Amino acid sequence: MKRSGNRLSNQVAIVTGAGQGMGATMAKLIAEEGGQVVVSDINQEKASVIADEISETETQALAVQADVTREEDVKAMVETTIEHYGTISILVNNAGILYPTRIEQITKAEWDRVLEVNLTGTFLCSQMVLKTMKKNRYGRIVNMSSSAGRSVSTLGGAHYTAAKAGVLGLSRALAKEMAPFGITVNAICPGLIDTEMVQAECTPERISAYEASFPIPRLGRPDEVAQLMLFLATDSAYITGASIDINGGDLMI
Repeated sequence: MKRSGNRLSNQVAIVTGAGQGMGATMAKLIAEEGGQVVVSDINQEKASVIADEISETETQALAVQADVTREEDVKAMVETTIEHYGTISILVNNAGILYPTRIEQITKAEWDRVLEVNLTGTFLCSQMVLKTMKKNRYGRIVNMSSSAGRSVSTLGGAHYTAAKAGVLGLSRALAKEMAPFGITVNAICPGLIDTEMVQAECTPERISAYEASFPIPRLGRPDEVAQLMLFLATDSAYITGASIDINGGDLMI
C-alpha cells in the first residue's frame, strides 16, 4: 500500500471494527490520504495485522483492542488515541454484527447484543470523542447504518433493522446538537457489499440471485464505501444529519 494523497494530512481518525471488511479498507484509505489512524477492533490480532500493513508506509497506525459495547473499553480507546496522537478529528463508527435469525426465534440476549454493538456502540464512541472535538471546534463523525435502516434488511433479522434505523435517528440528533461546534455527523447506508460478513451469510448462488436483481447487477465493493466515507470526512462542511445511500440502486427513495 502506497500513500496516494494528502486530503487528511494532520488529521487523526479512529475506525472501529477495522480488523476486516469495510473497516479495514476505510482505515487504509485514511492512511493513504495522509491521516493518522487508530485501527480499533474487538479482535486485537486482526487489528494489529491491519495496523502493521498500514505502517509499512510512511504513515503510522495504532492498533487498539476495544469492545464498543463496554464503556471502559471505549474510554480507554479514546484516551490512548489522544495520548498517542494528541487529538481526534475523525470517528468512523463501523463496528457491527449481523444475525439472520427470524423474529420469532430471536432471544432477548441476541436482541440485546445486536442493538448494543450496532447502536449503543455508535452512541458510546461518539459521546466519548465529543469533548475533544468540541474543544477543537472541528470534527467529522461518520456512522455506518445500512439500507436496512432505510427499509428492511436483506440478510439480517429484525434486531439488525431496528439497530440500523436507530443509528440514523442518533446521527440526526448528534448532528443537530453538534453543528454549532463545527462537528458534522452523517450516516452511510450501504446495500449488499462484498465483505466477509456477507460471504459468511450467503451461498454463491444466493449472491448471484441478489446481483441479478439490482439495477447495477453486482455487489458493492468496500473501496466504494470507503471513498464515500472519505468525502464525508473531508469535504462535508455543509452536509450534516444526512443519510447517504450506496446500494447499486437496490433501494431508491
